Amino acid sequence: MFELRAMAGETKPVLYAGLLEQATALIQDERDWLANLANTASLIYHLLPGLNWAGFYLWRHEQLVLGPFQGKPACVRIALGRGVCGTAAQRRATVVVPDVHLFPGHIACDAASRSEVVVPLGRAERLLGVLDLDSPELERFDRVDAHHLELLVRMLVDGSDWPAHW
Repeated sequence: MFELRAMAGETKPVLYAGLLEQATALIQDERDWLANLANTASLIYHLLPGLNWAGFYLWRHEQLVLGPFQGKPACVRIALGRGVCGTAAQRRATVVVPDVHLFPGHIACDAASRSEVVVPLGRAERLLGVLDLDSPELERFDRVDAHHLELLVRMLVDGSDWPAHW
């Protein structure tokens, strides 16, 4: 049985070290991509403070489609290049948005969201999807978050078996 270890009040590097350690424990004996995405979304949502949404959009049929997440119901489909998620997917690069109201074309799935970070998931040249985190706090995310979330995504992608159609 997995036991979630909360780490309230820690610095970002300590929080992320704990997140990566717990994520490793969750997926080390599980290769199913869907199970790993679901558990990772839950882990992120419960361990990182100041979030109102944490989850994945999956690249399917030339668009991003809602995948496993924690938080309020969300937009189901996002076009490539649209909003923060579509922009990160198109660029194949992490996008940190300190104030979503200043991001051209931002898609407001939850009016309470004020800042966002999106990290693409990919293997070789293939786009698998994106990890999306939203916060009701302005400037909640920075390069420290981006760096550690990129490490988490790499571990998740490498530690999971993905369907051949991706």
